[in-house]
Order: sequence, then structure tokens, then C-alpha cells
Amino acid sequence: MTELATYARAPVPPIPAPPLATVSTPTVDTAVELGGAPGTTELRLLARWCAGSAAAAGELLQRCLPWLRRFFANKVGDATDDLVQQSLMCVVRNRDKILDSGSFRTYLFKIARCRLYDYLRAQRRRDGLLDDDFEQDSIVPPTVTTVTRMCKDRAATEVREALRQLPVDLQIALELHYWEEHSTAEIAAMLDVAQGTVKSRLRRARDMLSFVLRSGSDEVLELLGQARLEIDEPCAGLL
Repeated sequence: MTELATYARAPVPPIPAPPLATVSTPTVDTAVELGGAPGTTELRLLARWCAGSAAAAGELLQRCLPWLRRFFANKVGDATDDLVQQSLMCVVRNRDKILDSGSFRTYLFKIARCRLYDYLRAQRRRDGLLDDDFEQDSIVPPTVTTVTRMCKDRAATEVREALRQLPVDLQIALELHYWEEHSTAEIAAMLDVAQGTVKSRLRRARDMLSFVLRSGSDEVLELLGQARLEIDEPCAGLL
């Protein structure tokens, strides 16, 4: 956690913290926690950070870490730590803007998605590809895998690999809904798209995942949960 401690000690610009009553105005995520003990919302922690509290900064950044790792781990592999740190530095640089936005989780997601898209675009340029359509393009080329119930650990790994074969925007929507438990309305706000678009992406993602895995929808949803646990395990020792 050395990096987080460094971020938390970063000089705080002279930004006046708004009254906590303003921060607690209901939004999509003022009452939603990224992790840790409930009680103090992310926007309240951010307000205290802007007022100069390194402790609040450290707690907020630690709450961000598991979510960011889940977001990047199944999309960029070994580049996960670099993109997590880039995203955290963006949080540091944009503390006042995030506070003004009134929606911490939405702003954090948009930061992470921008870092992901930048990384994927750079990868595609190195491969000589100039067009980007993340609603159609996947991390890896699609294949077909048969998942059995013989080995759930291996099956969870197969599901993670299958997720990488979905178009990026479909993978993001599916993980936000089933791993982060966001509603379709919340995801629509995060992606700046209509709620119907989110529902369509989720439907397409489930159908494609079932096809790639040659599994029924109920089994796929069960294995999605196991795949999240597999990703969460490396995060446990970091907190």
C-alpha cells in the first residue's frame, strides 16, 4: 500500500470543502459503498480529503483499489497494476471535479474506462489497426469452449477467458451488472447511454457468453460469480 500512502499525502490544493449537507444530497451513489465498512460515503471522504485529511484520502483510495483491479484484471492482464495506478493518480488530480460532479463512482468508472480505451487503442495501433469500435471489438478473438462441472476453478478461468472474447463495451456492461451489482439505470448513467441500450448489451452479452461456453444461462450466471471470486483473491492481501 506504499503507493496509496503516497497518493494520500499528495499536496492538497486550496479547495474549500462544501458543507457535508451538500455532499449528502441523494445521487446514484452517495449511499453506495465501493467496499469497507458502511457509514461514510465516498463523497464525504472526498470532501474531507479536500479539506486536508490524509486519513480520509487513504480510506477512499483503499476502497477504490478492489473495484479498479476487478475492472482491469480481466481486460489488460499484466498491465492491471499500471492502469490502476494511472486511474488513482487521475483521482488525485481531479478531486475537486469529482466532488463537484456529485457522483464519485460514476466519475471513477469514467476515469478507468478512459485509461482502458487509451491502452486498447495503443495496442491496436501497434498491431496496425486504425479503427476502434468497442461495441464490436473484443480483447481477444472469439472461440468456442465447453465448460463442464468437473472443475469449477478451471471453469471460472474459462469464463474469464470467454468474457475477454465479448466486445469490450458488452464485457464492461456485464461485469458492472453481475460483478458490481449495478442496476441498468446506474449503468446507463455511467456509460452515458440510454437504459434500453444497457439492457440490449446485457442481453447480447449473456447470449454470446452462453454460445462461447456452450452452457445454459443459469450455469453461466453461477460461473460469473465464481470468476469474480477468483479475481478478488489477489486483492485481499493488498488491503
